[in-house]
Amino acid sequence: MTFNISRRILVVLPAYNEEENIGDLLSQIQFALENDSKTDYKVFVVNDGSRDKTEEIVKKMSETMPIELIVHEVNQGLGATIRDGLYRAVNDSNKNDIIITMDADATHNPGLILRLMRMIIEGHDVVIASRFQPGARVIGLVWYRKLLSILASIIFRITYPIKGVKDYTCGYRAIRADVLKSAMDEYGDRFFDQDGFQALVDILLKLRKRKLLFGETPLILRYDQKGGMSKMNVGRTIKKTLILIVKRFFVN
Repeated sequence: MTFNISRRILVVLPAYNEEENIGDLLSQIQFALENDSKTDYKVFVVNDGSRDKTEEIVKKMSETMPIELIVHEVNQGLGATIRDGLYRAVNDSNKNDIIITMDADATHNPGLILRLMRMIIEGHDVVIASRFQPGARVIGLVWYRKLLSILASIIFRITYPIKGVKDYTCGYRAIRADVLKSAMDEYGDRFFDQDGFQALVDILLKLRKRKLLFGETPLILRYDQKGGMSKMNVGRTIKKTLILIVKRFFVN
């Protein structure tokens, strides 16, 4: 008797004014998952009110690869963008599928998707591309942003320890689709109640309550390849992250 296990990679890309990056990134995803491994996949691009040619480029790329475009007419922020992308991916998924989130600014190399996928297949529920694993490198990032990442890692590992996790803020992750669906069903609308970059941390804080196996793989973060300006307001992100740390002590 043979068993046919169908598994797809579902990639969620939040995009805001990424005309300089999105085309090359999608091409690299296509190469990694078609030419390199012939993996069945689909990309969900959430265009968060871009005022440049992001949407036009994505539509053009959808002629040659499986892309679903989700459009916000006005900019709603990363929290809402991740929410809508993950909702759509989960609704389109089967239990064996793997959901990948990553940045659309060319700092995350799609070649790592295959390693994230392999770790899920080997038994992990959640895998993070980490800046704090041996072999990781961060290239082109200003010193104070590196320092903030280190401090955030220390604070979260003390206040909300998760076995196997050192990098709480990196958005390059793989999650089993059935795990994510179960958590979203449990929390309902409360699963996505953060509006900014801290929404990525909050997803981990909610998943940590469940009996899951977390893992990390080293990330090569290439800020030197990023086109355009950073979308992160550092001061506001720090403030909202600190508020989140306190809030989760009282409200799960």
